[in-house]
Amino acid sequence: MKVLIVIPPDQFRDEELAEPVAALQSAGISYEIASTRRGECRGMLGARAMASLSLEEVDPGEFSGIVLVGGSGSPTHLWNNDMLKKLVQYFHKNRKLVAAICLSPVVLAHAGILKGKVATCYLSPASKREMLKEGANLSDKPVVVDNAIITANGPMAAKEFAVAIVRYLKG
Repeated sequence: MKVLIVIPPDQFRDEELAEPVAALQSAGISYEIASTRRGECRGMLGARAMASLSLEEVDPGEFSGIVLVGGSGSPTHLWNNDMLKKLVQYFHKNRKLVAAICLSPVVLAHAGILKGKVATCYLSPASKREMLKEGANLSDKPVVVDNAIITANGPMAAKEFAVAIVRYLKG
């Protein structure tokens, strides 16, 4: 079992990557990090992460799920990325895990998979507008699990988000 973790190349939220990585490692689940480009990515709080794949290089058939990390880089780098939307749609269509935290659930909304679904995200005026425009039913819970879709509202929920991901994958 392997999970694809997608991060913005710049300004990802450190804990939203660190907590899922730690949870996956302790559960014995492998993962790969991808971004809009290969190479070193920078977190908002100074963390560094290496993206071994660009989104174009991802073979979604190799993965059991996709996890989108948020942060202030998400609107700039992820929200309107067509390749990422296609990947999210592939995982959803194939009943694989789709998880997103902070500002990144907007990508799920833009991919069309949150229409009529309960979801949460970090509420900025732009994220709230985009989520509602795409038909998501917003919750104020820190983590929402709607079948194979897991959303979380930000760094304070990162640990609970990570636990929900592992719980889903371990079934």
